[in-house]
Amino acid sequence: MLQPHMQALDAYLGEQIASFEPEIRDFVDYCIDTSGKRIRPSLIFFSGWNSEGSVNKDLVQAATVVETVHLATLVHDDIMDEADVRRNRATVARNYGNHTAVLLGDALFSHAVYLATLFPTTEVCQRVAESTRKVCTGEILQTMQRGDPDLPLETYYRVIDLKTAELFYVSCYLGAKLAGNPQDYVDASGKFGRHLGIAYQIYDDLTDLFGAQEKIGKTLGTDIETGKATLPLILMRERLPQEEADVLREALSGKGTADVPHWLSKIKSMGIFDESIQIVRDEITKARNELAPYENSEAAQLLLTLSELLWNQVEALQSEQASN
Repeated sequence: MLQPHMQALDAYLGEQIASFEPEIRDFVDYCIDTSGKRIRPSLIFFSGWNSEGSVNKDLVQAATVVETVHLATLVHDDIMDEADVRRNRATVARNYGNHTAVLLGDALFSHAVYLATLFPTTEVCQRVAESTRKVCTGEILQTMQRGDPDLPLETYYRVIDLKTAELFYVSCYLGAKLAGNPQDYVDASGKFGRHLGIAYQIYDDLTDLFGAQEKIGKTLGTDIETGKATLPLILMRERLPQEEADVLREALSGKGTADVPHWLSKIKSMGIFDESIQIVRDEITKARNELAPYENSEAAQLLLTLSELLWNQVEALQSEQASN
């Protein structure tokens, strides 16, 4: 169903390369070529769905804007995480160096906001600019908290709300809005996106610890080694005996060696892995509830299909770990 829309998106993204200065076009091309699953564009296309085969140019442009912001965050994330692999390819930082990667991410952010100004309504630019600021704030908070062994759970949720859920929110909001839907559905779509984004980020954090690198396509286990306290690590820290908790704190703060297999075993034996899985399911359920009043809408049904896909991925991850 999405193929015509994704083809239009790919074409429009490709056209953007020429908008950048000649000296950095190869770098931009490399970023676009490693952009991955296109979850956010899918949210835009489905939230503003009209009919199969009908490609809305406004939605394609909005998808390009949001995807460009997302690409910029990936470039910056890989620097912070010291990751070598993204989508089974070397990261921009690995290929071109951290300094170039930082500035390239900035250039992508700037171009996304420029594209948002091309809409006749100022709301698109306003929403995109606000979301971009929030994403950057989330990155700053995450950077400031990196290596903090006592990161509060509330701060973790604040970071993922800003850094990930915000783009899911604005994708669903803009898709529904640009398709001319009533404001109540637009608002509900945005809330659906926010809950789905929180669920997705927690799931993604779990795959960093328990995924298979050949499936995920990025460097695994970086969260513990780089001092990034995610949900399962925070829950484990709060429940370990004091002496063990201090060892974990030393690992997260970089003062001690991170024995990754040991901590993964602990997360599973303490029931924290299954608890984290349930938290993801709860967020997906909250997302679905936002669209419950619109069950007769094809657009809403398609968004719910995306939530089913995430639910199935979560189930698969839990089954894999149960068999290990």
